[in-house]
Amino acid sequence: MAELAEKTEAASPPGEAAGTPAVKTVELTKRFGHTVALAGLSMTVPRGEVFGFLGPNGAGKTTAVKLLLGLLKPTSGQGSLLGRPIGDLRTRRRIGYLPELFRYQAWLSAAEVLALHCELAPLPRSSWKDEIKTALETVGLTDRVNDRVGTFSKGMQQRLGLGAALLGEPELVFLDEPTSALDPVGRHDVREIIRGLASRGSAVFLNSHLLSEVEQVCDRVAVVDHGRVIASGTMDELLGGTAVRVRVSGLTQADKNRLSQYGRIDDEGDQITFANLDAERVPELVATIVSMGGRVYEVAPRHQTLEDRFLQLLEDEEKA
Repeated sequence: MAELAEKTEAASPPGEAAGTPAVKTVELTKRFGHTVALAGLSMTVPRGEVFGFLGPNGAGKTTAVKLLLGLLKPTSGQGSLLGRPIGDLRTRRRIGYLPELFRYQAWLSAAEVLALHCELAPLPRSSWKDEIKTALETVGLTDRVNDRVGTFSKGMQQRLGLGAALLGEPELVFLDEPTSALDPVGRHDVREIIRGLASRGSAVFLNSHLLSEVEQVCDRVAVVDHGRVIASGTMDELLGGTAVRVRVSGLTQADKNRLSQYGRIDDEGDQITFANLDAERVPELVATIVSMGGRVYEVAPRHQTLEDRFLQLLEDEEKA
């Protein structure tokens, strides 16, 4: 960690405070003509944390990432990465990025692809050999170092892209759907890599549709919809509520619809789950079911998953 701190300080522009967030945005907005792609995005990503950025398709996630990386210019608002304004060229050298849609030259070997990224970074040529060796070891591709990328599966190419994002020990890493092409073993490996990045002080900005993966690895989460953050906080803060599962028979669909007064319902036939139900209302719920002619066989608390909370937030936003 001491060695990492020395490298970080050496790379930091003069006058930059070490305690600045990895990412900070204030009312960041992007319009394309009359279309609002991002509507006042405000969020903070601390250093050394894994930050999950979630939202349905069309919510503005990709636009936000492109703005942060300086690939698009905001219409209004402000943002900074590692204490410097977004788009700052010196700061880009301290950032790693794995895009969702990755394409590598099929005729190049894995080592040649990484060497190209070392040159683009740019990293000192004297460090390339060690950087490439470490990256390939980290993503499990050491035995394919001289193989052509055209012979790689999509999952192996995704591992290679992750290796490219890790070159130069970046202080901030953007990962866009990093496990979409991987099998369960590969997903486990990527989770371990992400945890390792955070433990050495790097921040990880993770954009993923795999909510179970996000729940396992993220310290903090922001949910974005229609171009703005609708909820954010630590995982404990977002999942503080308790769901209740009731095993019941004898209810009609109309009866179940009436039970929606107790919260969002996940109806699985004879098992109904009520999201974020206050424990004090459970006796009332059971009494209501019995009054409808239903028979209750089991009432069990269930840990609210990130998927439960995500769907609830989107439903609440839609109603609002």
